[in-house]
Amino acid sequence: MATLTCTLIRLRTKSRVLTVSFSDGQSFDLPFEFLRVNSPSAEVQGHGPGQRVTVTGKENVVVQAVEPVGHYAVRLVFDDGHDSGLYTWKYLHELGRRMAQ
Repeated sequence: MATLTCTLIRLRTKSRVLTVSFSDGQSFDLPFEFLRVNSPSAEVQGHGPGQRVTVTGKENVVVQAVEPVGHYAVRLVFDDGHDSGLYTWKYLHELGRRMAQ
């Protein structure tokens, strides 16, 4: 299987979604709240099995910036101060597939 890459990222602040398209032809609209509560950061995911933290109260969170990290990920800067965790193409694709189910 070819390496999955991102072909488009669009920050849509009015509708509070991040549109992400991939080299496999799939495209997803990922709500800001969904991205925030599923952050890949250790703050949310923990440092091992069973340490995941449930994040609440993020219904109105806004992504203020999308910062590229190499050719494999982005860092999302949220208006609540959260900006740790790298959203790799693979992880964003997995989140999109989870939303589509």
